[in-house]
Amino acid sequence: MSRDTIVAKRYAKALFEVALQQQQVLEVEQELRVVVSALTGDADIEKFIVSPNISDEAKQNVLHSSLDGKVSEPVLRTVLLLIERGRVELLEALLNDYLKIQGESLGIADARVYSTYALNDEEKEAVAREFGGRVNKKIRIENFVDPTLLGGLKVAIGDTIYDGSLAGKLERLEQSFNRRVQ
Repeated sequence: MSRDTIVAKRYAKALFEVALQQQQVLEVEQELRVVVSALTGDADIEKFIVSPNISDEAKQNVLHSSLDGKVSEPVLRTVLLLIERGRVELLEALLNDYLKIQGESLGIADARVYSTYALNDEEKEAVAREFGGRVNKKIRIENFVDPTLLGGLKVAIGDTIYDGSLAGKLERLEQSFNRRVQ
């Protein structure tokens, strides 16, 4: 495990503990998602944040004035601390680790659901119920459209992939035939 991975987990754990004490676990998650998206989703902002020619103090002042009142104090302090310590590149890893810690603590798992079309809310709820029962957690669905599936669904929860897609079934069938022929 790299040093950056360990450091990101420490920041995530500390932020989660503060959020838990303040009963703001889900709010902090949403705020952290918005901050990460804003800081990494815009090339100009990202250049500003990682630029060695701009002082950390200037970066902190800009972010403080931009985020103050829009995000909670723990999120703001965490972002400013990452800048102060020259670790702002850990922000995405911190978010991912926060989500893992949160999921373990609250019994929540994020699922990436791949389908040939965008699922409606009813379909997402059905998938969440089905897979929530399999993993004994509350499932949050993020739907991705993947026309290469031909039909069916592919669901990824953590490191586990449930492939119920038509393309996956055809591939498994082909492998089965190939094993019998050899």
